Amino acid sequence: MNKSIRIGTRDSRLALWQATLVQQLLEKYHHPSEIVKIKSEGDLNVKTPLYEMGVQGIFTRNLDAALLGNKIDVAVHSMKDVPVIPAKGIIQAAVLKRGAVRDLLAFKASADFLDDTQYIATIATGSTRRKAQWLHRYPTHHIVDLRGNVNTRLRKLQENNWDGAIFAAAGLERINLRPESSVELEWMLPAPAQGAIMVACRKEDTFIKEVCQPLNDAETALCTQVERDFLRTLSGGCSTPISGYACIKSGILYFEGSILSIDGKEKVEIKKQGRIDVVHQTGKEAAEDILKAGGKEILEKLQ
Repeated sequence: MNKSIRIGTRDSRLALWQATLVQQLLEKYHHPSEIVKIKSEGDLNVKTPLYEMGVQGIFTRNLDAALLGNKIDVAVHSMKDVPVIPAKGIIQAAVLKRGAVRDLLAFKASADFLDDTQYIATIATGSTRRKAQWLHRYPTHHIVDLRGNVNTRLRKLQENNWDGAIFAAAGLERINLRPESSVELEWMLPAPAQGAIMVACRKEDTFIKEVCQPLNDAETALCTQVERDFLRTLSGGCSTPISGYACIKSGILYFEGSILSIDGKEKVEIKKQGRIDVVHQTGKEAAEDILKAGGKEILEKLQ
């Protein structure tokens, strides 16, 4: 009989949904498994703004430690939370087919204020990327910090005198919590790898690598690699207002990336495209181009 594969995950509702999806996929290939819940540093401290916590790996470090300590066999992550340079001894075993990519605004009674240039709205988000893009578009609005899991953030929106809060569409949709009073932000460029789920394992664990291979979606893996190469070359983390999104249409990969100042006043963006058989350097090249176009100066101010 096959040994039971230990699936490590954070214990939020969304993280457990993602781990359960991996469990169901493993069962499809006749691999028994069990879910092991592990608290992350980001879950234990929900009061300090993310940008003050040095957020590289804040949602993944404890799972990395469990992997390396042989307490779990795989770790399941929201891919956008995973540092672009993995912990030594840990590799990407699979990237699942991507879900919704965009951000959305959950609002109170109405979103009419988005078209009212005189109205000064209060918008909640814990993401510097979302804050910067929002202030670039709506420079008179107020941004307030918002931490906690999806359920907590939705509750805080109702409890506070805010006009709206920004969420990743994928997170809300996966656990059936997308409010009717919400609108997708087509103009907002997502975080690199947003909407994707990554399965990680120990580098030397050949059995788990083979087991996870059928779970890998090649198109999602390529697009997220380009996005994360862009982020890696810019040496950015979750606390830097860097955005990147790649998609494939008719054999062509299209990439958009941007970097902004925290206050949204400065912005440099880039677009690239190429055949999917020659795009493996696209993310790196896009980052180098954006640095030459003024991104270097923005990054220096951020650091």
